[in-house]
Order: sequence, then C-alpha cells, then structure tokens
Amino acid sequence: MGFGSYDESEQGDQNVDFDEKDGVETTENDHEGEVSFEFTASNDELLDRLEDIKEE
Repeated sequence: MGFGSYDESEQGDQNVDFDEKDGVETTENDHEGEVSFEFTASNDELLDRLEDIKEE
C-alpha cells in the first residue's frame, strides 16, 4: 500500500469513551486586556522587508 492510501481495516475502532469533566479547559488562559501596536516603518519599507525575507 502506497503513501497516503487509506485502508479501513488498519484504522481499528475509533470510538472513544471519555468524561467531559476530564477534558481540556479552553477558557483557562483567556485574555481580557487590550493589545496595541505602533508601527514606525512605512508600508513601502515593510513590503521591501517582506521581499527581502522571501528571498532568504
């Protein structure tokens, strides 16, 4: 069987029993502040720098 081929017989039972209280807490690290950015370069300077990075 080649790379990327799919064979259901190799997959086994994908059903998993779990308890929701044991899951991942997604709100644990919520951020309630503000973020701001101050750019000192012009758009042309930023685009030039982007081109430089692409060439590296």
